[in-house]
Amino acid sequence: MKPEREDIIFQALLLIHIPVACLFTAVSGQFGSSSSVVVAGYNVSAPAGSKVLLQCVSGRMVWTRDQLKDRQRVVHWDMYRAQPDYAMERVLDMYSAGEQRIYNSYNQGRVGLSHRAFRDGNFSLVIKDVTMNDRGLYSCNLHHLYCHLYETIMVQLNVTKSRRKEQRFWDGHKAVYVVLLGNTAVLPCINRRNVWTDWSDEEEDQQVVHWDRQSTGVRHDRADRLVDLYASGEQRNYGPLFLQRKMNISSQAFSEGDFSLSITNLRPTDQGMYSCHLHHHYCGLHERREFQVTVEAPVIQATLPAKALPKFYPQPSMRSSRSESSSEEFEMDIADGNTSEQPAEKVHTSTQPKVIDLDK
Repeated sequence: MKPEREDIIFQALLLIHIPVACLFTAVSGQFGSSSSVVVAGYNVSAPAGSKVLLQCVSGRMVWTRDQLKDRQRVVHWDMYRAQPDYAMERVLDMYSAGEQRIYNSYNQGRVGLSHRAFRDGNFSLVIKDVTMNDRGLYSCNLHHLYCHLYETIMVQLNVTKSRRKEQRFWDGHKAVYVVLLGNTAVLPCINRRNVWTDWSDEEEDQQVVHWDRQSTGVRHDRADRLVDLYASGEQRNYGPLFLQRKMNISSQAFSEGDFSLSITNLRPTDQGMYSCHLHHHYCGLHERREFQVTVEAPVIQATLPAKALPKFYPQPSMRSSRSESSSEEFEMDIADGNTSEQPAEKVHTSTQPKVIDLDK
C-alpha cells in the first residue's frame, strides 16, 4: 500500500516539473542523434606501391559485455552545502537492480527514489518534512559504466517559512525550488532514454563500424562503402574482389578497440577521403574520423657507374664510307658519352684545329 501511495504522490507532483524534465530530455537527446560527429581529421601521404595504415582507435567501442547488467547503471544524488566551503556529501545511490543506499541515518525513511526509477526513467529525489538543514545545491548523477555515459542535472533547494514565497523557477543555469518548511519536496531528474530505462539483449548488433571512401567533390553521405564490421563478428565487404583483398580491418577489432584500415599496394586510384564511422546505437555513440589520403608517384633514379659505360672502338672501314659531317657528329657523341676514357681512344677525322675568335 505504501509504494502505491508514493507513486500517486510522484504522479501528482511531477506534473509541475514538465518544463524541467523536457529541458533535460532535450539536452540528452542531442547525444542520441544518429548523425555521426567528426572528432578528428588527418592528412596521410604515402608513395605508390606502399602499405598505409589509417588508424582509428576508440576505447569506448571495446566489446566488454558481461553478466553484471544490474550493476552497470547507477544514479546517485549529492548535496553541496554553502557552509562550510560548499562541502559535498552523498545523499543516496541506486543501481538498476533496485538496490538503494542512503548514507545519512537522519534521512532514513525521509529521503528516497521511486522503486520504479530505472523502468520509468524518473530519478527524482523525494524529501519529506523539509527542514532548514536540507537547504543546498543538489546534483542528480546518472552513470552508465558500460556505455561510459555520465549525465548530471543540478537543482537548488531553498526553504521558506512563508507560503507566499513558495515558487519554482529557472535561474539560467539550474532549477530553483523554494519549498515551505515541513512540506514534501520533489527535486526533478527525469531521463527516459532507452539507455537508462531498458537493457537490450542484442547489444552486439547495436555496435558497428564501417569505412567509406569518397572521391574529390563527393559528399560523405554519398561515399562508397568499403567494409562493415559488427561486434557480433559479422563482416561485410563491398566493391570488386581485388579491392576487398587490399583493404581490410582486423577481425579482433572489437576486442581490442582498434578499427584501423590497412591498404596494401597503394595506387593513385586509391586517393580520396576515407572515413571511419563508429556507431553504438544502444549507447548513443556516433563518431567519425576522416583521413585525406594522397598517393605520391615513386621517384625512379637510374644511374650507371663509370666503369660500366660502354667503350667505342673506331672502325676504319665504317669511317671511310661516312661524310665529313657525320664523322664529326660521331666524334661528339663518343666524347659526350665517354668522359672517363683515355684521349687516345677518341677518333679524330680532322687534322686542322678549329680557330675560334673569342672577341666575336
